[in-house]
Amino acid sequence: MTNPPDRSPRTGPPGAPTGAAPGTVLKRLAGHRLLWPSLVLLALLLGNLAFTHDFFDVRVQDGHLYGSLIDILQFGAPLTLVALGMTMVIATRGIDLSVGSTVAIAGALACEHIAGSADPGSAGTVLTAVAVALGVAVVLGLCNGLLVARLGVQPIVATLILMVAGRGVAQLITDGQIITVSSAKFHMIGGGYLLTLPFAVLLAAVVVALTAVVTRRTALGLLIEAVGGNPAAGRLTGIRAAGLLTLVYVFSAVCAAVAGLMISSNVSAADGNNAGLWIELDAILAVVIGGTALTGGRFSLGGTVLGALVIQTLSTTVYTLGVPPETTLVFKAFVVIVVCLVQSPVFRAKLARRRGSRPARSDSKAAAAGPQQEVRA
Repeated sequence: MTNPPDRSPRTGPPGAPTGAAPGTVLKRLAGHRLLWPSLVLLALLLGNLAFTHDFFDVRVQDGHLYGSLIDILQFGAPLTLVALGMTMVIATRGIDLSVGSTVAIAGALACEHIAGSADPGSAGTVLTAVAVALGVAVVLGLCNGLLVARLGVQPIVATLILMVAGRGVAQLITDGQIITVSSAKFHMIGGGYLLTLPFAVLLAAVVVALTAVVTRRTALGLLIEAVGGNPAAGRLTGIRAAGLLTLVYVFSAVCAAVAGLMISSNVSAADGNNAGLWIELDAILAVVIGGTALTGGRFSLGGTVLGALVIQTLSTTVYTLGVPPETTLVFKAFVVIVVCLVQSPVFRAKLARRRGSRPARSDSKAAAAGPQQEVRA
């Protein structure tokens, strides 16, 4: 009499397993690029909850959502856009240090146009101001792209020129003064609400979604990664690297311009000196925290969004803990260093190697002491 065939699912090594082992799943999860930014963001949120018990409370007031979490999303929307454009540039082995100046120029142009118009509150005036700011941003991005792609100037040098000169241009536009505007429609961009949510959050989400569709559902994302990963191989396969490089710098400038409109409209004023100051550094940190390497090649849009939220939550945490403003940058730099070390595969491998060597040393000592004990006996 033969035994009935075993119909239980196979999970062992022989044959083709029907499901992955729990250890394999954990290893894959631990190696995912979005794991560490997500854990850091969760830790920061829980840390804020420990000091502010109503930190997670979201209330509805006048048909709008309010709360600390909503504030993080709203104030983090400009940084998310700037970091999104920075991701595309870094994916091509470049860098864009001029985004902060572009933020200031866009806000200054928009506020200058609205303040000097006969009807500041009209939709036509606001749309014209937005069009002027975005048009100038396209020109600035073209300048950066042509310097890098056509003239062979190093990206850090090419964008550093606009970083320095652009801040001066923004102050020339505002005549060194803070231009204030009174326009409800312009305030809608950065401080308004739509469907109970901040309009800036919805606008940033739309831009991120469109960028994800264009780069992941078409060949554009692969071409950008090819230019950044191996430029020589890209040229041999017929990829027009110059056009792609120009495109990503234009996209970065447009994202920075939209962020500048958000920042200036939220406060209903343009400050050519302080608007977007050091936002380029926060954007680079957000991209790095998100898992995109500065050496170019593969990029992660989801990681960039998480990185931007980590930076904004970190700023909120600093103010919640009452850290003096003089030490804010030091506190932020320390946390970013810790995040980068935890996220680094080399650093984690060295920690694992050191942990694995400790039991081996103890076993070798016991083995060496064994014969001596036997001799003594």
